[in-house]
Amino acid sequence: MSEGVLQSVVDYHQQTKHHLNRYARSLGYLDWATQPDPFRRFDGAEQIPLDHPPLSPKPTYDSLFTNPAARDGALDRQAISRLFYDSLALSAWKQAPGSGRWSLRINPSSGALHPTEGYLVTDAIEGIGDRPAVYHYSPMTHALERRATLASEHWDGIRSQLPPGTVLVGLTSIYWRESWKYGERAFRYCHHDVGHAIGAVTLAAATLGCETRLVTGIDDDQLATLVGADRQQGIEAEHPDCLLAVFPGSSSPRIEWPTIDLPPAVLQHLASCDFAGTPNRLSSNHQPWPAIDQVATATHASARSMGAYQPLPWRPPSSARQTWPDRLSPAQQIIRQRRSAVDMDGRTSMTQDAFYRLLARVCHRGAFPFAVLPAPPGISLAIFVHRVDDLSPGLYVLVRNPAHEPALREAVKAEFRWRRPPGCPDDLPLWCLVTADCRQAAQTISCHQSIASEGVFSLGMLADFEASLRQHGPWFYPRLFWETGLIGQLLYLEAEAAGIRGTGIGCFFDDVMHEVLGLTGLGWQSLYHFTIGGPVEDLRLQTLAPYAVD
Repeated sequence: MSEGVLQSVVDYHQQTKHHLNRYARSLGYLDWATQPDPFRRFDGAEQIPLDHPPLSPKPTYDSLFTNPAARDGALDRQAISRLFYDSLALSAWKQAPGSGRWSLRINPSSGALHPTEGYLVTDAIEGIGDRPAVYHYSPMTHALERRATLASEHWDGIRSQLPPGTVLVGLTSIYWRESWKYGERAFRYCHHDVGHAIGAVTLAAATLGCETRLVTGIDDDQLATLVGADRQQGIEAEHPDCLLAVFPGSSSPRIEWPTIDLPPAVLQHLASCDFAGTPNRLSSNHQPWPAIDQVATATHASARSMGAYQPLPWRPPSSARQTWPDRLSPAQQIIRQRRSAVDMDGRTSMTQDAFYRLLARVCHRGAFPFAVLPAPPGISLAIFVHRVDDLSPGLYVLVRNPAHEPALREAVKAEFRWRRPPGCPDDLPLWCLVTADCRQAAQTISCHQSIASEGVFSLGMLADFEASLRQHGPWFYPRLFWETGLIGQLLYLEAEAAGIRGTGIGCFFDDVMHEVLGLTGLGWQSLYHFTIGGPVEDLRLQTLAPYAVD
């Protein structure tokens, strides 16, 4: 690992922090004339419309975590339609009086800008294609765009390395979609969104009785070749992120991660074949942000930079976990109704039991849905509790990895008391650092946004930052954000299941958060903030169905 490359990642991270007296570099206004098209399409590619599945009462949301269904056969057209409909599709359209409409999606996005693109790589599936192929998913039309076909022997070379019945879902990012609004900080937000998309695919797959794992062994160049992103150039080009294996589940939990070594014949075929369709132009003009180009180059996951990285099997400490009754909410309903709160009412509270249930889901890193990631947890949570019944307001910490506790105790303020809260389950590593009214602190830290103080609680996601980068290398930087996005996706759905609502907060004063905790240096860095509470609905807005067929 080049120390200079690592330093360039650290420099980017430091440079893109918000401060009380200045924000990270951006235009400072919205150039509506160059607003990017939120939908990537490949003009000229064949479109295969997918089914629009109705809501099903089963499985329930809670059963995904306690008694997941197991699928016996490979995914068919109906299952593929549901997989994308419940992960990357539109969830609704919104319209304000006298204005145009805008779309919402199942997978959330910073600023609703949606830089994440999805791909399907699969064997022949009746009703979709009679040959193995690479498809781009179009959320605008809920259709697959066939971009390239593979010979049967090419797919066989991939399939032989995967669990039976596997399909592959690739994710890429268009940084320009975020930097149009957020400038240099956009690279961070794009990778939050990748984490949200990983979570969305994982949860949608679980409703089908399937498991999802991040594929290891494939580098960024190979992934770009696989999905055709290597053909794109310029500021609107897609950058390869990750490849997910979705396969029929089993009755016993799996912790293994598939590793793919793409056969040379497959890479040669894809590098030389014609990918159908031309990517549409997203904007008439662009504002370059060289800092994003530089950090993208520094974090490029090549075979050399990843070295001999191996997945690290990890299970949460064994304990008698407390179980909660199934709330009988259909999983698909919770997934499709997810929205980002735009304001909180400052009144709604949460029962202590519901709060502990939510944190237990977020904490058990070795279990669903966190088993999708091939590494021990790198993120713990600092929580500002405002309105939890029978729980004192204050600053708490949820230690998601037992190895974090001694390091955090050493790193934070010495006067913090580290007390177990009343009624906390024995296997939930939640600690109260100090009891106090933290509403003003939470609001100030979150760029003075009242949404952080008017909810039930808000939190900052603390990454074991410097140690992770030194252990794995600069290419691991985006993956820290993926984990925060996955946590955020689960927080969104847990809030919906509890009858309230959440929203991610990307605008926060990084080092002010660190000062509140007493953190210095780069050992721990807060990468993403989140808040949950009683939403205030804007009654002026009209909600429309996502697709005309609905």
